[in-house]
Amino acid sequence: MPQLLLLAAAAAVGIWGYKKFLNEAERVSKSVRRAEKEQANQAHGTLIEDPETGEYRPMREDELQK
Repeated sequence: MPQLLLLAAAAAVGIWGYKKFLNEAERVSKSVRRAEKEQANQAHGTLIEDPETGEYRPMREDELQK
């Protein structure tokens, strides 16, 4: 019985790790695609409108997930 619990725990950790890997791979892929678009357009960043001031500013890395 303990072997079954250990096997189940290892499977759960494996599944969790695989999902984390896929999420990280997708995040990196989006970042690379965005950088490729910027390079193709000869841009120096993506501008977004600040809702508080109404001014445009470069997008920060932590805003990529939104």
